[in-house]
Amino acid sequence: MMENKTFNLSKDELMQQSFAQMDVHLQNAHYSQAQKLALTCRILFDNGHDSGLAGQITARGEMPGTYLTQRLGLGFDEICASNLLLVNEDLEVIEGDGMANPANRFHSWLYRARPDVQCIIHTHAIHVAALSMLEIPLEISHMDNCVLYDDIAFLPTWPGVPVGNNEGELISQAIGHKKALLLAHHGLLIAASSIEEACILALAFERAARMQLLATAAGKIQPIDPELGQEARDWILRGQRCAVSFAYYARRSLRKNIECLD
Repeated sequence: MMENKTFNLSKDELMQQSFAQMDVHLQNAHYSQAQKLALTCRILFDNGHDSGLAGQITARGEMPGTYLTQRLGLGFDEICASNLLLVNEDLEVIEGDGMANPANRFHSWLYRARPDVQCIIHTHAIHVAALSMLEIPLEISHMDNCVLYDDIAFLPTWPGVPVGNNEGELISQAIGHKKALLLAHHGLLIAASSIEEACILALAFERAARMQLLATAAGKIQPIDPELGQEARDWILRGQRCAVSFAYYARRSLRKNIECLD
């Protein structure tokens, strides 16, 4: 006779039970910070975020006011842990060879404004870029995309090439306390508490933009229940679940990009 140990539990009780099991059974992959950043570059390249040399990915360094970033002149598919740069807020290179992308200046502003942020991703992923041309916000109306539910801001004006301090102020104000920002006529921005989380959010952002373009071509997008959207967001963003999702994408990427760990 089957024991009905869980059939009378509420949804909340089942979710809490699942969280406890995740904490026990889901293990983080052991990569260094530089390796995680290099893997994120390769993962995003493999998933439609390639736009030549456009876009930046950064992560806070151990020393205050510093962060790791890719060298200007290298595409996401060429980034390895060994060719990353450590720069200060003025984009002066502390460790590594070459120069940082001058457009990284707004990252310095955002790190100053948001002590909770450990990683920033900015890309011109094709479907996000297409949506940005319409000057309309990203709509989250599917379970898979709820990782971004109620956590995306929208900047409807394009300030031009983001190499000035005014762009840093504008972008920092526009994103506020949210984790994502859609920049009109430009691309996406993620400001997350970890490299793993930032990578997962960037992947979700581009997928959500693609789905929105497909859905609006067929009809009007219908909203989802706010409480359920928040529930799904918190479920997907659970720390251990986010970490193993990153590890999955890392394994996929490493099948052909093993050199990025060097």
